[in-house]
Formats: sequence, structure tokens, C-alpha cells
Amino acid sequence: MKNQFDTDPRNAEEIIRRNVSTIAELEKKADVGRTISDLLAERINRFCGSMVFVWVHLFWFIFWIAMNTFSSHRFDPFPFNFLTLMVSLEAIFLSTFILISENRRSALDDRRNHLDLQINLLSEQENTKMLSLLHEIAVKVGIPFNKSLTALEEETKPETLMQHIDALQKKESDNQRLPTKKTAPRKKQ
Repeated sequence: MKNQFDTDPRNAEEIIRRNVSTIAELEKKADVGRTISDLLAERINRFCGSMVFVWVHLFWFIFWIAMNTFSSHRFDPFPFNFLTLMVSLEAIFLSTFILISENRRSALDDRRNHLDLQINLLSEQENTKMLSLLHEIAVKVGIPFNKSLTALEEETKPETLMQHIDALQKKESDNQRLPTKKTAPRKKQ
């Protein structure tokens, strides 16, 4: 079987098409592991986020209130305790289904973020290598190389970046906790 990466792309459109199909394939593979409860929660979540859901509830509430206010067959008179119970139970179940769907989406987002991080690290490594090669070519050809670019030729260490980010966030957090001193206005002499 011929792999889509076996042939060199002829233009940007082929690269885009290949990338889109690769991501679509990854999405399909992620969907394979979905359980019946995941599928059910996703469908319920999709329906609850629709205008049909709103209209069904609007008509249901109007019917319920009208039936128990104006009809002689009142089964849930004002203040509609049974309706309140049903709506509360529905809210509990709907929030559970929404949380199940959000947990799945969060797991997929974490996976995509990890993929993005890996691609970014790979791109950074490739760029560092290209700068080193350009520096070597510039030296060999006798073209002056900008000294400020030599720092970019060094390998970026993610753990060092995280230490800097953590230190900056801690400093900002500490600054937000410090009470600001209010000074009295100076008297004019």
C-alpha cells in the first residue's frame, strides 16, 4: 500500500490536502475509542444545545402551567411542586451529560495541545539547525554573520523555559498579593 508521504508534493495545495487528511485520520482514530455512554452523552449534549430543546421546554412549561392553572383536572397546582422536581432532576442529569462530554473534549484538547507542543519543539530544533548551517555557509563564503544570531543557534531547552515561566508567574502572583501602601498626601509649605 502506498503511503501518502512517499511522494513529494508538487505545490502548497497538495501539502495542505495531505495535512488535512492526516488530521482527519487522527480524529477518526480518536473517535474509535468512544464508548456507548460517550456517544449517548454527546448526542444528548448536542440536542440540549439546540433551539429545538428550548422550544420543546417552552411549550412544555406553557402547557403544564396552563393545564394546572385553568383546567379542572389539576394534577400539580400552583406553585407547581412536581414541575419543579422534574426540572431539577432534568438539570442534574443534563449537567452530568454535559460534564461527560466536556471531559472527553478536554482529553482531546490535551492530546492536540501535546501534538502542537511536539511539532513546535521539532520546528524549533529544525530552525536552530538551519541557522547553524547558514552560519557555516556564511563563514565559508565570507559573508559577515550577525553576531546576535549566534544566540539563536543554541538549542532551546523546554525545562529552562518552564523555569522562567514559573518564576515570572510566581513573581506576578506575589505582586498581586502584596497590599499597596497608601501614603498621605504631602502638605504644601
